[in-house]
Order: sequence, then C-alpha cells, then structure tokens
Amino acid sequence: MPQITVDYSAELDGAFDRSGFAGALHPLVAETVTTKIAACKTRFRRVEETVVADAPDGDALVHVDIALLPGRTPEIRARLTESVLELLAAHIRPAGELTLHLSAETRDLDPSYRKR
Repeated sequence: MPQITVDYSAELDGAFDRSGFAGALHPLVAETVTTKIAACKTRFRRVEETVVADAPDGDALVHVDIALLPGRTPEIRARLTESVLELLAAHIRPAGELTLHLSAETRDLDPSYRKR
C-alpha cells in the first residue's frame, strides 16, 4: 500500500522527471496518510496516443492515481491530491507549444486487495 500509477503521454518522455517525481512523491504520500515510505509503490505507464477533447495536436496529459487502504478522510485524500498536482507540475518541463493536462485522484483500494 499505497499503490500509485502514473499514466503519461509519450510526448513527455524527455520533459517528465519521473525518477525525481517518485522520489519526492513517496515522502509526501507517507507523511500525508501516515504510512512508511517503504510501503509506497509507483509504476509509470507511457501512453502512446492520447486525445483531449477537440484539442489540436500537441496536447499531453499526466494522470496520477493513488490507491490507499480505507480509513482516510475525504479531506486527507483531497489534500494529498492537491499536493500531488503541485509536485507533478514541478517535475515536468514541456517543450514548445505542448498544452499540458494534469490530473490526480486519491481513492480507497477495493476490499479485495491483497499483497505478499
């Protein structure tokens, strides 16, 4: 626990400091939701093709999904989500005319979640 998934547009390969983001994200998550940094697991998934509404070519997106064991208040989850968006913006340097769309969600894991 926490299970973190980051989907990002392929256009951001050279502009998104993924390692730096994860390195800053884990302590932020651990402190906000009272867990250990060692419990944080992040995987990045490069998305080859994205379409944002009717936007022209050049749009890119990043979505961070944080799944936690149940028990955090909606206020704590919202505070974490806002902090993650701020952190994310600090680790992306888009080039040219690229329009960037950032989003994040903090949610509870399903009761069926298990780990080994």
